[in-house]
Amino acid sequence: MHITIRVERFNPESDAKAYEQSYQVDVTAEERVLDALIEIKRNQDATLGFRYSCAHGVCGSDAMRINGREGLACKTLFKDVVEKDGDVVRLQPMRHMKVERDLMVDQTCFFEKYRHVRPYLFAKDDASPAVAERLQSEEERGVIDDATKCILCGACYSACPVLDERPSFIGPAALVQAARFVQDSRDQGLEARIDVLDSQDGVWSCDGHFACTRVCPREIKVTKLINQMKRQIKKYRADRGEETAEGS
Repeated sequence: MHITIRVERFNPESDAKAYEQSYQVDVTAEERVLDALIEIKRNQDATLGFRYSCAHGVCGSDAMRINGREGLACKTLFKDVVEKDGDVVRLQPMRHMKVERDLMVDQTCFFEKYRHVRPYLFAKDDASPAVAERLQSEEERGVIDDATKCILCGACYSACPVLDERPSFIGPAALVQAARFVQDSRDQGLEARIDVLDSQDGVWSCDGHFACTRVCPREIKVTKLINQMKRQIKKYRADRGEETAEGS
């Protein structure tokens, strides 16, 4: 197929505003959007800016908006975004993050919010000194399996409509990481994370739009995990005779 790749471009050092630039490429249905970008970079326009690393849907570095929907360029096949010769594929940088250049965004704020949930294990002190590992049953491991799939690509953060109105919202990716540890049978860190999670910028900002779940390239049930944490927080507060920050 002969198609047009239309890229939203912006260089803050030289451009007053973003603009679109079109490139003509020949692709097959089974080729990936990333393949076309690499071909353009090598043979048509060396100034085009985008990121990629593993190219196998593991690192998450090539997340972008493809025809208006967040996705990984390395996992998006042309058969999924075009139908015939002459079709156009529009590529844009992710939202809610400052554009560094073309399809590259500054993820500093995204990772700062990620660190706020303290995404590491607060190990329980109940393991025998003679045991080097804290073991889990298959059922206990199954509880956190979905959350462990997150590759921090930022697709859910870009798609989240709450961030349009509330930029201070910690965002779905950080909450998935919190769920991964809060729901871990070996972790005792809910209390250490409660002030961040039980706040208007935490779980209570989520309105259940499911946009994050729809765009997740790892098919994580993001909204479900956030709702589970809401219930955990309510129980935590109720057990202590306290009110949550919901509605405050």
